[in-house]
Amino acid sequence: MRLLFSCSELGLGHVSRIIPLAKRLEQYKHEMFFFSGGKAYEILKSEFKNVYRCTPISWYENAHGIITSASLLNLFFPLPLFNPESNSFELKKSNVWETIHRYYDLRENIHSIAPNLLIADGDINALRLASRWKIPSVYIANMIRPSYGFSALLSPGERFIERYVKQCSKIIIPDNPPPYTISEYNLGNLEDMGLENKVEYVGSFIDTTPVSGKQDHVFVPISGPIGTRAKILRMLLPVLEKANTKYVISLGAPGKKVSKKIGNGEVHTWLSAEERKKALVNAKYVIFSGGHATCFETIKYGKPSICIPTQPEQLANAAKLEKLHCSIVVKNRKQLEKALLKLEREIDVYYRYMQVLRKVSSSFKGLDRATEIIQSLMV
Repeated sequence: MRLLFSCSELGLGHVSRIIPLAKRLEQYKHEMFFFSGGKAYEILKSEFKNVYRCTPISWYENAHGIITSASLLNLFFPLPLFNPESNSFELKKSNVWETIHRYYDLRENIHSIAPNLLIADGDINALRLASRWKIPSVYIANMIRPSYGFSALLSPGERFIERYVKQCSKIIIPDNPPPYTISEYNLGNLEDMGLENKVEYVGSFIDTTPVSGKQDHVFVPISGPIGTRAKILRMLLPVLEKANTKYVISLGAPGKKVSKKIGNGEVHTWLSAEERKKALVNAKYVIFSGGHATCFETIKYGKPSICIPTQPEQLANAAKLEKLHCSIVVKNRKQLEKALLKLEREIDVYYRYMQVLRKVSSSFKGLDRATEIIQSLMV
């Protein structure tokens, strides 16, 4: 069978799910094709054959992180943007332009690929393609109708794209079932949307078998676009140095690894999977932005956390972790300083709640179940 995978390149969470799922399905001798843009394209290219580049769709973001007001304008209008990687100004195309070009990038090769099934992770354009070309599809998502921190101005757009989600053969949620769903506030009321019969909560694609370690340092994995990483780093370093805390920071920038000692800490541009695992398992607690994949890494290793969200999706995940008494959400340096003191003071309480969440999460094998679902659709 011929499988077409397409994933969003907003952060690396989507591609981090597609890779293990595709490798699992590869064992069944399927012929596989991949579409994505940005860093996700580069990572897929290093793992698989038949990888095609398509136009990336992104928020408007600068060195201060994602700018909501500018992102709303950028839906329809191009805006000037400073690119720190090229150290120059450029014109960021509108999201409408990006969306149209991405769709045609996907469509360009659809005849030659002739997929039996399309698997989309966070990519609505791919679902639209599947709908128009009558291709059976599976949608992997931890966000459908977000209800926490998103502008009401985006609601009409959400309702418009939901029609493509409704046409999927199956919707796979890589998360725990309620009431322990980390992405609950990003999914919305699935029953109201008429999706409850198509949805299955399979559990995280990460192996959540509990692993215990030491409590040597604070681990800070920073992922996402460069503006997001810069914003978090500017907030973190002065606070960690003032707290005289041993820390390990990973900047989540794939490529050649560069490391630097700063005071009591280490800053790395990139950590290998094994290095990241070691940093997590031996952490006392974790500071991160609230990305869905990293949420489940903290659960696997039973580590309480402090979340510094830089976009609404992360804020919603962080709010649910905080509700479960497993994390503290902060927005600025002052709140971060207070959160560090609170976590140090009440660390045993947070560990107890993390153990409950870890026990629930470890009972699900998301990757196994997702593979079974996809295989069943190709009989």
